[in-house]
Amino acid sequence: MIRRMMIEAYRKLARSYHPDVNKEPDAEQKFKELSNAYEVLSDDEKRSIYDTYGEAGLKGSGMGMGDFSNPFDLFETLFEGMGGMGGSRGSWNGAVEGEDEYYSLVLNFKEAIFGVEKEIEIRRLESCGTCNGLGAKPGTKSSKCSTCGGQGRVVTSTRTPLGIFQQSMTCSSCSGTGETSTPCSTCAGEGRVRKTKRISLKVPAGVDSGSRLRVRNEGNAGRRGGSPGDLFVVLEVIPDPVLKRDDTNILYTCKVSYIDAILGTTIKVPTVDGMVDLKIPAGTQPSSTLVMAKKGVPLLNKKNMRGDQLVRVQVEIPKKLSKEERKLIEELADLSKGKTAATSRR
Repeated sequence: MIRRMMIEAYRKLARSYHPDVNKEPDAEQKFKELSNAYEVLSDDEKRSIYDTYGEAGLKGSGMGMGDFSNPFDLFETLFEGMGGMGGSRGSWNGAVEGEDEYYSLVLNFKEAIFGVEKEIEIRRLESCGTCNGLGAKPGTKSSKCSTCGGQGRVVTSTRTPLGIFQQSMTCSSCSGTGETSTPCSTCAGEGRVRKTKRISLKVPAGVDSGSRLRVRNEGNAGRRGGSPGDLFVVLEVIPDPVLKRDDTNILYTCKVSYIDAILGTTIKVPTVDGMVDLKIPAGTQPSSTLVMAKKGVPLLNKKNMRGDQLVRVQVEIPKKLSKEERKLIEELADLSKGKTAATSRR
């Protein structure tokens, strides 16, 4: 229901910010952001990739999103506090969803290319065992909250581009319970305590720096029966000193002698799969690019599809020659001049 409402809201807002209709200075940028957010929400595949890997996942999946805005962050910016979409994520019975947790994970180059399984250790808020997550000292009685009158929520109004929306927010005085009580001594009334947990994580092939993995229900515990948040693992990839990544392609520069460039040869080239023979065709020109098909990065969620390795050839010209080498090159030059003259007389 909320997703359909968001999709329809984005569609209407995008039309209102279209450059042909709206002449405000930032209208075009807002139109792009709204259009991309609408595209992610309305496409099941893109939505699934975004939920799991974040913005970097969309850019690395061959979908080419260009300018991108988190559709949910953008929605909350435009419709802040709209029923059920506010920052507190509370419910009418006082239950509050747990916050998301974030963890930064560093991978080496090949781990990002081929995927890896990691065990990570996180610290998160878990339900307090002393008060069973209620936040109240065991054995004490509670009283009705004077701020919200025991309702657990307060209501205000917000004006948006689509009109006026009523905003129902969790009461800050009682945190949505509708009651006040003596706080638990273990958790200081929070209902949660911070603990350490080890989690096994499977990193898929093809991720890159900025990719984000979502582990559902492994974030902070909710309060008063609320569902837990999610854990988002943000990836950072250490660059390889030799192989460079360009989206799903791998870039490498090799050096060959001018003789090998003229006559052709076969050389050993490093790839993510190990050392591989590469044929340098006769007559290869300086700065030529040779393609090693399917030696690049796997596409996210498409293991059988890979990019290429692009090898740029640098031809080395010697700065100094021996007498014998110089003599042979001069003979070659004379021979070349003779061929050119013979061709011109025809």
